[in-house]
Amino acid sequence: MSAESLSTTPRTTLHRLRERARTDRADLHAVLEAGLVCHLGVVIDGVPVVLPTGYGRIGDTLYLHGSSANRSLLTAAGQQVCVTVTLLDGLVCARAVFHHSMNYRSAVIFGTARLVTDAAEKLAALRAVTDHLVPGRWAHVREPNRKELAATAVLAVPLDEASVKVRAGAPKDEDEDYDSGIWAGVLPAALTFGAAEPDPALTGEVPVPAHIAALAGRARGTAPIT
Repeated sequence: MSAESLSTTPRTTLHRLRERARTDRADLHAVLEAGLVCHLGVVIDGVPVVLPTGYGRIGDTLYLHGSSANRSLLTAAGQQVCVTVTLLDGLVCARAVFHHSMNYRSAVIFGTARLVTDAAEKLAALRAVTDHLVPGRWAHVREPNRKELAATAVLAVPLDEASVKVRAGAPKDEDEDYDSGIWAGVLPAALTFGAAEPDPALTGEVPVPAHIAALAGRARGTAPIT
């Protein structure tokens, strides 16, 4: 296995539909770059909890953020966690109910979460999260002050143990159903942003920044991995 390959462990080995696995680390990075929301799975007081949150990536570390008052987020620090990102690329309408599916890209990451306490790393992580959600935004806004930083918790999760799974393409039906006369195909899906809506509290004539206007009408991360 090359240094650019994803890890293969009992937790990341696919047992069903193995042909959908992607083993290059670049595929993992591509899914993370295209997504916006991840789900953090952690066990708290013996109860599994799943938390949705925004994220950012620096190298092979994934950063998640939330309120420092969020007990679930803080409890995840030092624990083995599972983080997932899923992108819906289309609804697959087959000729038989059994073969209906979705075209998707998904990543599952396992690792020990670490609470970020170093001030420089925390600031860099928050910049990564901000610019991942809205590219170029950090340079146009006020940075967080000491009080705001204290109110924000950041978790770091290594990308050492991860798997990627992708489905793309047309329906796959039973041979005898292809001549049934039933319509089959794919309904493509994508996340698209509308035109920016200015805050009514804006004072004076403040134009929409180019980095905001550039997002309008664009579909986020639509190119599937092949």
